Amino acid sequence: MTEGARTSAWVVERPGPIDSGPLRRHERHVPAPGPYELLVEVAVCGVCRTDLHLAEGDLPPRTPNCTPGHQVVGRVRATGSAVRDFSEGDRVGAAWLAGTCGECRYCRTGRENLCPRSRYTGWDLDGGYAGFMLADARYAYRLPDGWSDEEAAPLLCAGIIGYRALQRAELPPGGRLGVYGFGASAHLTAQLAVARGSAVHVVTRSPAAQRLALELGAASAGSGAPPEPLDAAILFAPVGDLVPVALEALDRGGTLSVAGVHLTGIPALDYERHLYQERTVRSVTANTREDGRAYLAEVARLRPTVQLARYPMDRADEALADLAAGRITGVAVLIPEGSGR
Repeated sequence: MTEGARTSAWVVERPGPIDSGPLRRHERHVPAPGPYELLVEVAVCGVCRTDLHLAEGDLPPRTPNCTPGHQVVGRVRATGSAVRDFSEGDRVGAAWLAGTCGECRYCRTGRENLCPRSRYTGWDLDGGYAGFMLADARYAYRLPDGWSDEEAAPLLCAGIIGYRALQRAELPPGGRLGVYGFGASAHLTAQLAVARGSAVHVVTRSPAAQRLALELGAASAGSGAPPEPLDAAILFAPVGDLVPVALEALDRGGTLSVAGVHLTGIPALDYERHLYQERTVRSVTANTREDGRAYLAEVARLRPTVQLARYPMDRADEALADLAAGRITGVAVLIPEGSGR
């Protein structure tokens, strides 16, 4: 890169309701990579509900004027002195988990997602709502061949987090899975469960999402209770009121996995109706790099459909507003000007 080059980036200037304009575009210098870092020219950045939580203040920003975006596909334009696994020109994926300490008891026992010093792309570090960003090469991914940049971007959070949520739900082989909410992560995760031989029942108020769920192989899709007891369920909608609803739909011994980084308040639970007979509630916190590698290997074989809504990067605020209003079916992606897509 030319020394002193500049790039445009969206930042969360003052968190608040999305219609108050919390995102602003800034010009900034293209950063230089540190020893373990990659300078990535952004080709596509997926839009995640976590970005909306950051913009609206549900997740308090950890750095001033932080740039959101953690489902990033791009090209390496420069590497730090200690980088060995990537070279200039390589395609690379940057995801939510951006760094861990590597020393705590969680990191040492394969639970790096629980590291107290973990850092996250687009929350602790500037993310992909920009022309360029930095990514730690040790937390970056090589992406499956045959996937376009647009298709690959949502795999890096919507896909990986959904994968971990499915693992946490402990769905038995051929079991019955409930999926509450049907956005970016849910539409990828449901296809994974169907491919594994499960019956998937989707609960969503959106008629468009219901139609998409059935097209993608769901056994049922509607706004009411699933038609049969569930062995497991995943709550993707950030709505705490749905926790008792989902628990009540579980069969004996079933598990509810709550996939979001933010959830509204959970109503009081009735022990006999919601938890008795060994029903379980489990949260999902980020992911490990092994989750990411395992998921990308599995989807490379299964090749799920990625339902895309495309926005130019200069309309990132509009994409978040559409997400907040429920106007996006599938997953939105941002495409920088001049990316050739």
